[in-house]
Amino acid sequence: MKLFKPLMMALAAAGMSAFASGAASGETGSPLLLSRDGGNVAHVFPTFPVANALGLVRAKGETPPVTPALIYHGGPVMQPFVNLYIIYWQPSTLQNGGATTMSNGYKAVEKNMVSGYMGHALSSIGTQYYQGTSTRTYITGTGGLVTAVNDTQPFPVSGCNAAIGPNCITDAQLKAEVQRFMGVKGWTGGLDKMFLVFTSSGEGSCFDTSVTYCSTETANVSPYYCAYHSYISGSPNIIYSNEPYGNPNYCLGGGTQPNSTVGGPEADPAATAASHEMSEAITDPLLNAWYASDGSENGDLCAYNYGTNQWDHGLANQFWLGRVFELQTEYSNHHARCEQVGP
Repeated sequence: MKLFKPLMMALAAAGMSAFASGAASGETGSPLLLSRDGGNVAHVFPTFPVANALGLVRAKGETPPVTPALIYHGGPVMQPFVNLYIIYWQPSTLQNGGATTMSNGYKAVEKNMVSGYMGHALSSIGTQYYQGTSTRTYITGTGGLVTAVNDTQPFPVSGCNAAIGPNCITDAQLKAEVQRFMGVKGWTGGLDKMFLVFTSSGEGSCFDTSVTYCSTETANVSPYYCAYHSYISGSPNIIYSNEPYGNPNYCLGGGTQPNSTVGGPEADPAATAASHEMSEAITDPLLNAWYASDGSENGDLCAYNYGTNQWDHGLANQFWLGRVFELQTEYSNHHARCEQVGP
């Protein structure tokens, strides 16, 4: 496995202009919150090695050190219903002319997980969180998948650092495509909608023009994130997530792969990354609602913690709509621990 010295040097450097200054969010100084590229901001789901280096990976049964870990900072949550939109961005070729890959099986696994997420085990954990102080409005845990559609728009010429190679998009380019595609479809934003963008194999992404904060491997630095969620400021705001093609080497940790025969080895790491981002976006859509003193959101506190695998002969920890999944647990303030099902 690639050495992480360059990445750890980047983490240690952190006065780190890449980290949020606090202008866009209260998660000031967190290595999970990136703020660059003309003011763009995003909260990342780090790869397993990065999460481990940051002290986020804990043994089964080990609870986060602060109780209650999540603190309300006054911002809105997603409610009353969360309408989910999947965009599979897969043009005919990559920027260098190479083939793109996103099998129907891979798409089906992600669609099945997203379509069953609301109203089931993980989303119910979020119902303890709310917005407002004198009057509290709680997350309902309800909603569902509106649609899953293919986007064949060609990838733009890479805006990433040249060292990454031509097959790469920045957050600014991803945001532009989300807005373009929403216009084509006539979709609108709002705090009751989330747009998950899954990109094809071979297509990397970097938050900005650095070589450090990427989902892509370089010669010297390994991937920093598996996915992230963010928002496009406006009236209304647009909540979206970047879901790079699943990477079992960096984004699975100790998890199993119950859907590998259906969607390939990449399907399960992509599914747990997407569930991580949905849980976090619902409780902290504008990055100013629920997070811990170190900037961790509910998914980060339980990163790569899968709980008990009680389905599919021990290969899966979630079962809904007749399908099994291996998804990380989420943090419960009520019980001060990671859980795989809520009240």
